[in-house]
Amino acid sequence: QVQLVESGGGLVQAGGSLRLSCAGSGRISSGDAMGWFRQTQGNEREFVAAINWAGVTYYRNSVRGRFTISRDNARNTADLQMNNLTLEDAAVYYCTATRVGSMRATPSRSPEAWRSWGQGTQVTVSS
Repeated sequence: QVQLVESGGGLVQAGGSLRLSCAGSGRISSGDAMGWFRQTQGNEREFVAAINWAGVTYYRNSVRGRFTISRDNARNTADLQMNNLTLEDAAVYYCTATRVGSMRATPSRSPEAWRSWGQGTQVTVSS
């Protein structure tokens, strides 16, 4: 019931930075977790980062320290600040949201556990 729209993707050089934004609209349940996944052609969608309603963040190991996920609960937005981008970061990035058992619940790293998805935004990294 919630619509998610990503923005901010584009072409950057390796070592550069990019900030992705996700805007939610429609009915959003209080306590929803939000996250970012990414997917390249021929590969499965993989977990990047997530944040629960309380603001606790979670990252895949390869982006920890380089990426920062944040959210604005009042505006139903979630951003992903990506620094020190590498060629391996190039992918279509998807914003996602899902209901969880509590505001402090740990979000799942499996895409199957997330209910709502945006259409994705392309991140291209050049050398």
